[in-house]
Amino acid sequence: MHETSIALAVVDQIAQRAHEDARDGVRAVVLRVGELAGVVPAALEFCFAQACAGTVAEGAVLSIETVTALARCGACPETWPVGMPPDLTCPACGEAAAHLISGRELEIAAVEWGGPAAVATSTEEPDPCAV
Repeated sequence: MHETSIALAVVDQIAQRAHEDARDGVRAVVLRVGELAGVVPAALEFCFAQACAGTVAEGAVLSIETVTALARCGACPETWPVGMPPDLTCPACGEAAAHLISGRELEIAAVEWGGPAAVATSTEEPDPCAV
């Protein structure tokens, strides 16, 4: 199941960015996944929840935006959704020479950070008499 490695890579990238930007939490993550990317959304959601455990993204909600696979004909100006299984034959002219223009995406589209940057605090006890 490659959804596990995808989930781990996403969490790793988020954790790295959180560290760089001194963020301390993640509320939500939006992934754009092409319908030809070979990803099972339910499996990815399960793996993502497991991958987040013990990280800055623990408890984050995952939203998956499916990107429709589109093709463009090389012989005419037609563009069409290829469907599943993909049909790369132009519906207008019947040519098989099509160019896939979307549908293989797998990217982090957005991250909603859960809180302000972590702030270092003093280890000294506060003076109860200070005003």
